Amino acid sequence: MIVTICRKAHFNAAHRLHNPNWTDEKNLEVFGKCNSPNYHGHNFDLEVRIKGEVDQQTGFVMDLADLGQMIKSEIEERFDHKNLNEDCEEFKGIMPSTENFVKVIYDILKPKLTKGHKLHITLHETQKNAAEYGDW
Repeated sequence: MIVTICRKAHFNAAHRLHNPNWTDEKNLEVFGKCNSPNYHGHNFDLEVRIKGEVDQQTGFVMDLADLGQMIKSEIEERFDHKNLNEDCEEFKGIMPSTENFVKVIYDILKPKLTKGHKLHITLHETQKNAAEYGDW
């Protein structure tokens, strides 16, 4: 039996959307207030979904407590209350957009999963805006 489980998390981070190859005017035109030189923050809501076979011994796809600890240690502690542009090596040379951020999170978590588990990440930047990335 194949089942999908989901664990949610919340953290805060700041970023600035800015392309150094563009003029200040073009950056402001494309990114608007998200181009503020003083950065801006978001209250990110994260959803991590794991799809896989249910283990007949435990009844689990994966222990949700273990998944929660993995998210806390690998994602929340790494990015919570950080400036993505300045504090996080993962964004050196990469625009810290939500689209890129969701892929960064996927790339951190995927190698930590049991072989055969599928991973799907949803990252809500605001109540209205989200990005998704996964292998299904």
